[in-house]
Amino acid sequence: MEEKDLQRLLDMLYGMIDEAKSAPFSAERCTINRDEALDILTEIRSRMPLEIKKAQELIRAREEYIASAKKEVEKMLRQADLDAKTIVSESETLQRARMKSAEIIHRAEERTSELYRVANAYTEDALRRTEEAIQMALDEVRQSRVRFRAASNEQMQQIRSGSAPEPEEKSEEKLEENGEN
Repeated sequence: MEEKDLQRLLDMLYGMIDEAKSAPFSAERCTINRDEALDILTEIRSRMPLEIKKAQELIRAREEYIASAKKEVEKMLRQADLDAKTIVSESETLQRARMKSAEIIHRAEERTSELYRVANAYTEDALRRTEEAIQMALDEVRQSRVRFRAASNEQMQQIRSGSAPEPEEKSEEKLEENGEN
């Protein structure tokens, strides 16, 4: 559920940037509401520990399962040894007990290996997807900052060089052009 919420937040941030108004004189640069973008990033950042906690819980559950399986194997081995000792005189029964014990150990080791592999793969995938989502959002914010700074600097240079009238002068010029002054 948190993963969907995290994805929704990333989609909101993407939408905010995608739908932002273009900066003057530039089709690539845009202006976004900084507070909204920062609020969304803060929310994403606050949800990240939940994703990491889930991964840690999976690892902990895997380790508990492995420990439990080992205890079960040890218990089975002890039981197999007891059974074998009680029927020492019958070599065939003893041989079957050893084979069964070895088979149980082999199956437990295979199952432990498989669970370890699956848990690691899932944890790695969850952390990779989380990292990718955060990196994409961070890259988009960085690109927006660069475009915003460039547009702002460009406007400031135009104002300083006198090639672009001051904002107040623009309003007066428009009024004069419309004959409203």
